[in-house]
Amino acid sequence: MSDEIKRILVVDDEEEIRDAFLLALADLRDLAVTAFDNGGAAVEWARETPPDLVFLDLKMPQMGGVEVLRRLQALYPELPVCIVTAFFESFMRELVAAADDGLRFELVRKPIGKDEIISIVRSYFEGPQLLGSRAPRTREGGNG
Repeated sequence: MSDEIKRILVVDDEEEIRDAFLLALADLRDLAVTAFDNGGAAVEWARETPPDLVFLDLKMPQMGGVEVLRRLQALYPELPVCIVTAFFESFMRELVAAADDGLRFELVRKPIGKDEIISIVRSYFEGPQLLGSRAPRTREGGNG
């Protein structure tokens, strides 16, 4: 991994999930993790601060995860997005349509543990060298 700080965006309406990501990634170096409780705020933030990787919930109020995916990849077509949800079946039609439209994403079923989160991040940013100093953490959004 280069010396450049990688920005990870976590979008989930559940505070416990956002906190789990922040804690799981806290000891990895060269990462800045920002978490939002709603898709609209996350998209607005991403317009100004391009993320390098997104962890995204599907089932959220106001703006659902598939719409967030569409908006983020309209801004950044190559942006890697990892959809983390317990509701694959409920969203299968929307996910197939998104894939048919050329959107790219990885699917991971909740619950997701610390080791899996770290493994996913490493797979995108190449490396066991990530382990080290603490990552900057930012929590945004109205509920958390």
